[in-house]
Amino acid sequence: MHRHIDVEALCHEKGLRITDQRRVIAKVLSEAADHPDVEAVHERASAIDPGISIATVYRTVRLFEEAGILERHDFGDGRSRYEAAAEAHHDHLIDVETGRVIEFVDPELEALQKVIAERLGFRLVDHRMELYGVALDRKS
Repeated sequence: MHRHIDVEALCHEKGLRITDQRRVIAKVLSEAADHPDVEAVHERASAIDPGISIATVYRTVRLFEEAGILERHDFGDGRSRYEAAAEAHHDHLIDVETGRVIEFVDPELEALQKVIAERLGFRLVDHRMELYGVALDRKS
């Protein structure tokens, strides 16, 4: 369910100055079909521009996150993982054995969350759901 999001275009929209190195990092994040951590982003970016340091990647990722261009996820493996901020909401199912992240949207689940919030006296304005599982066809 990967959506290609143009991180560089989001930077322009937010008024962020785009340096050559930021452009490379934005390209890596735009093309990521997974949810890479900083080390993975650095590895991919330095393959394009060997002059990009891991410190630059950390600073850029933090800047993009603060600007609302990236979303940070902690899927329980001790590493912060990133994806371009999606316009369309989606939830995540994490395979605890492989670390694979599956994006999904379930209209019934979305409706039920609103009902639960209302039952508790709230209007739902946002939420994040992460399900953790083991593949059914894998021996446990």
